[in-house]
Amino acid sequence: MSTLKPATVRRVAVIGGSRVPFARSDGPYATASNQEMLTTALDGLVDRYGLEQPGAVDEFVAGAVLKHSRDFNLARETVLGSRLDARTPAYDIQQACGTGLQAVIAAANKIALGQTEAAVAGGSDTASDAPLGVNDDLRKVLLEARRAKSLGARLKALAKVRPGHLVPDIPRNAEPRTGLSMGEHAAVTARAWGVTREAQDELAATSHQRLAAAYERGLFQDLVVPFRGLARDQNLRPGSTVEKLATLKPVFGVDGPAPTMTAGNSTPLTDGAAVVLLASEEWAEARGLEPLAYLTAYETAAVDFVHGDVADGEDGLLMAPAYAVPRMLERAGLGLDDFDLVEVHEAFASQVLATLAAWEKRGLPPVDQTRLNVAGSSLATGHPFAATGARIVATLAKLLAERDTPGRGLISICAAGGQGVTAVLERP
Repeated sequence: MSTLKPATVRRVAVIGGSRVPFARSDGPYATASNQEMLTTALDGLVDRYGLEQPGAVDEFVAGAVLKHSRDFNLARETVLGSRLDARTPAYDIQQACGTGLQAVIAAANKIALGQTEAAVAGGSDTASDAPLGVNDDLRKVLLEARRAKSLGARLKALAKVRPGHLVPDIPRNAEPRTGLSMGEHAAVTARAWGVTREAQDELAATSHQRLAAAYERGLFQDLVVPFRGLARDQNLRPGSTVEKLATLKPVFGVDGPAPTMTAGNSTPLTDGAAVVLLASEEWAEARGLEPLAYLTAYETAAVDFVHGDVADGEDGLLMAPAYAVPRMLERAGLGLDDFDLVEVHEAFASQVLATLAAWEKRGLPPVDQTRLNVAGSSLATGHPFAATGARIVATLAKLLAERDTPGRGLISICAAGGQGVTAVLERP
């Protein structure tokens, strides 16, 4: 009787990334589809790393949160419309705002186990070209008419259509279990953790200032490809200051005491796409490519934001990374002090600050602000849901490579549904 030998786990290299500049919804990309944006980002990677030849990579993994029915096979259709070999297998993945990072993890696992040598992973989302659903009452009438066995029965069913049935169902940024938007949930958490307006505005202004500086010094020269007239993220406000942000009125939590969350310290609805090239060390060496960094650990978590300890902030909708990161660090034998750079997705400034406070409550040391989101993050770039993870992986890998010394970077991403996806990048 033969037995299977345990697979040798290999290091997974981050070779590079590609994304389109992110744009505010209903702006320059108003008529751009998920597939068009994702194809542009993928072709940028193909051009940069010479991936046109047959079999250049083994897989393409990507997803979107807001998807039309025509996007049911988004990743595969993107491959077929790109300059990547049409025989490259592809599949979709989705975990709300964690989609891009989960796509990276899925692709990395196969490389680590020796099942593939190279893959591209990422995501795309458009809040402009959002799918509009048929009114559910109208849908039921139409299905009843379809099932009818006679013309009379069909006409009888169709006679039930009312003017109100013609109003489409528009996607809402709200949790089905609570009916609250992500911003309203974040406002509850902000109050629970005592996050101040001043601290949020300072974080937001710093994000814009650091992103602007990163563009100026050329950090994104080989990470961003122009698209529809944009060469930089449209949401970027280089002149953003705490004083300017202080003039904005709160937009979330306004029914509660002393609301603190504004449009300036929250991410706007955004369109965009991003991808990352991952590979084994052998694949990279054979092509003369130096890895930017290596993906060495990852962890996911979820909180019960419906019945859990929400009032005290422990199980707020966006607080899952507060559990995932300590668990991941313990498993990897690392502490926060072992990280040179820390990337916390900025869905809201209040959520970032609450997460940092929760890590401290769980025994982790404070994060040095000079190591946090050093090239800006979602408050400045914007946040196309499924694209954010790939954007952060590529940016952090490039930042680690820039240092030209051994170093580690931490990634923390919160997601709708009370979930969190986290990872570690290292440069030996």
